[in-house]
Amino acid sequence: MSLSKIIAVVLITLGIVVLAYSGITLRTPGSPVVIGPVHVETMQSHFIPPVAGAIALVGGVMLLVGGSKKV
Repeated sequence: MSLSKIIAVVLITLGIVVLAYSGITLRTPGSPVVIGPVHVETMQSHFIPPVAGAIALVGGVMLLVGGSKKV
């Protein structure tokens, strides 16, 4: 299996997952807040919209179909 087919399958899979869940929210650790002796950890939320999933899905299909043609 070539690299382009592997990338295409990964893009298609991620696109389907994002579309199935109507977007995905990821949380990453933010910068800690220090107020005197108190340390508070923060979390940042990042939302991946369904449009990004649709773009990944279409891109993966195009790469899978177009990647097999030789010029």
